[in-house]
Amino acid sequence: MATESFGFQAEISQLLDLIINTFYSNKEIFLRELISNGSDALDKIRYASLTDPSQLDTEKELYIRITPDKENKILSIRDTGIGMTKADMVNNLGTIAKSGTKGFMEALTSGADISMIGQFGVGFYSAYLVAERVQVISKHNDDEQYIWESAAGGTFTITPDTINPPLGRGSEIRLFMKEDQLEYLEEKKIKEIVKKHSEFISYPIQLTVTKEVEKEVEDEEEEEKDDEEKAKIEEVDEDEEKDKKKTKKIKEKETSNEELNKTKPIWTRNPSDITADEYGSFYKSLTNDWEDHLAVKHFSVEGQLEFKAILFIPKRAPFDLFESKKKRNNIKLYVRRVFIMDDCEDLIPEYLNFVKGIVDSEDLPLNISRETLQQNKILKVIRKNLVKKTMDLLSEIAEDKDNFAKFYEAFGKNIKLGIHEDAQNRSKLAEFLRFYSTKATEELTSLKDYITRMPEVQKTIYYLTGESLAATRDSPFLEVLKKKGFEVLLLVDPIDEYAITQLKEFDGKKLVCVSKEGLELEETDDEKKAREAEAAEFTELCATVKEALGDKVEKVVVSNRITDSPCVLVTGQFGWSSNMERIMKAQALRDSSMSSYMASKKTFELNPTNPIIKELKEKVKADKADKSVRDLTYLLFETALLTSGFTLDEPSSFAKRIHRMIA
Repeated sequence: MATESFGFQAEISQLLDLIINTFYSNKEIFLRELISNGSDALDKIRYASLTDPSQLDTEKELYIRITPDKENKILSIRDTGIGMTKADMVNNLGTIAKSGTKGFMEALTSGADISMIGQFGVGFYSAYLVAERVQVISKHNDDEQYIWESAAGGTFTITPDTINPPLGRGSEIRLFMKEDQLEYLEEKKIKEIVKKHSEFISYPIQLTVTKEVEKEVEDEEEEEKDDEEKAKIEEVDEDEEKDKKKTKKIKEKETSNEELNKTKPIWTRNPSDITADEYGSFYKSLTNDWEDHLAVKHFSVEGQLEFKAILFIPKRAPFDLFESKKKRNNIKLYVRRVFIMDDCEDLIPEYLNFVKGIVDSEDLPLNISRETLQQNKILKVIRKNLVKKTMDLLSEIAEDKDNFAKFYEAFGKNIKLGIHEDAQNRSKLAEFLRFYSTKATEELTSLKDYITRMPEVQKTIYYLTGESLAATRDSPFLEVLKKKGFEVLLLVDPIDEYAITQLKEFDGKKLVCVSKEGLELEETDDEKKAREAEAAEFTELCATVKEALGDKVEKVVVSNRITDSPCVLVTGQFGWSSNMERIMKAQALRDSSMSSYMASKKTFELNPTNPIIKELKEKVKADKADKSVRDLTYLLFETALLTSGFTLDEPSSFAKRIHRMIA
């Protein structure tokens, strides 16, 4: 039979044109695609052999072998898979366009990456990224051995193979490399690509390596010299005779097959058989971290959908944890042991971006692309499971106080971000929050522990936000609460307030900010009457102070939250607190229109039992227009601004007022 020539289907011709004439930086993916195709062919023969074991008789061993031939500039990839009949060759390699051909070309022209080629089922053509001519030699159990060949010029040929050694079964792809792509014939480069992309293929990937070996052979010239010398020596021991045989070393080339993917996928094994060291080395190879992980969760999900996963939590946060432009590569996605992508944002929410690991799905299609991933229902289920398992993992870490302290120091901000973003898991995440409080200033306390320490009369969880522990520890807002023995959480991380305003309640108890208005403290009827009487007594003073301060404050009232300080400034219930206002002012790219309506109206609260306020009340009674009343009012207002965590708008006038009082 002679050579037959066929024309490529039009779309495939266009695709080849695109591959050959466009510059792609990551050409190395051709090897991943060809190995992945080989693995699929092996899957098919293994599947066929389940019903008919004789299918394997033509070649018992299942493997993929890569052979670089530098002299002839050929790279061969051989698999002992199912092979192709002549009809398969005609159909699969050129005349029938795969449904993905068009889709892939559209994706490419709209800026997609060449590495997605395999996801459209046309991975074979990526061979033309590095080869000018490709031969496929294939032998199927039901047909003879054929050679398919094409230089991608619009046609390909198929010839019965009478020249190559019989394959037994399977295919061999020969790439005749382009002059500028010879690096892919280097042993080191091949090993690097296989480790990166195909380390966990479930069949052995062998690389044919040629080594120069020194061999010792008998040296005949030396032997002749020896014979002459022997004539002079009469008695020679027989053993010595043997030792005296001279040898010389010559270099011979030896080829051997080296297996590149010896590490079988750790996630396919039973977790109880895997040692901590194995997890450690897998984690390091996965993440390039030099330290061990803090915790690991290895699980598989079965039922409607099947996948296996290993999740790791590192010991330290990377320096660019919240870098938004950084490409995430935390969870690697495999489909049936074939690596698909490492920056799949849909697998895990943003706030858990510190979790590293791998997911291997049995149900996702191999030709999945980013676009189809987003719509994929399976992925949503996987994501839900991963989040749930991460929560379990955090609960496990929380059982060990020291470990959790390490974790919280590194990733506490992520938990708080999660409370802000993830409404579904908010109550679960709240269990992992840790804060300082008025009763725990040395170490952090959880909300659960706080509730166990609450007196019976206390119905809500109190908190105060501020810049630092020192600033909040002795804040005037805490005076009455300390007196009553109520514990107050001190929130000193800028992200705390974002998180806590979203949380609103924990374990059925409301979270209340003690620096905002509407603070209702549990009190008896007598206390209530006394407070109302006091308020009536101070009405005149409140009106005078409000008049003096004008629109700097919204209202002036008698306070129920201070016992020692003369006055405090309280913010509106729904606006920003003083701490939030400070944070917002510090934002470099803030929108100033927002601060005008979010910066809350301030309420000036006076302490009726404080001597300064009593004195001020007497002065107002005597003469409302007294200049010292106005000065004293302003001084009290500005000191209250400082003690309540605000900043002064005009520090110099404050200083002048102080100097005037001293003078």
